Amino acid sequence: MGLAARGIVGDRAEQKALRFLIRQGLKPVTRNFRSRGGEIDLIMLHGNCLTFVEVRYRNSSRFSTPALTVDRHKQRKILRTAALFLARKPQFARLASRFDVVSITGGEDGTIEWLQDAFRPFDSTL
Repeated sequence: MGLAARGIVGDRAEQKALRFLIRQGLKPVTRNFRSRGGEIDLIMLHGNCLTFVEVRYRNSSRFSTPALTVDRHKQRKILRTAALFLARKPQFARLASRFDVVSITGGEDGTIEWLQDAFRPFDSTL
């Protein structure tokens, strides 16, 4: 799969995850927050909790689930990017925060798994 096709598939997966999370009661803050060190796919409010969401898609879970691809290296990048977001948006700094993973397997009718509090800052040293 080429880079452009991968981008389209990724965008569709993020849109599917966004719709799913909104149905679960989360409110969007921003999408695709980027910094030099990384990107956070979705940032949402879940009640009074600021939720940083990594979306992972795989066509098949035959070899592993998409969520298992969020390794320590990726977690560190997300944590650093979240810290930068909070520094740039101090209005969110006093909220509790959480790091979730939305795992999507299969095509349009694929399954969604939402892992709340999938990892914590002390799980992956910055």
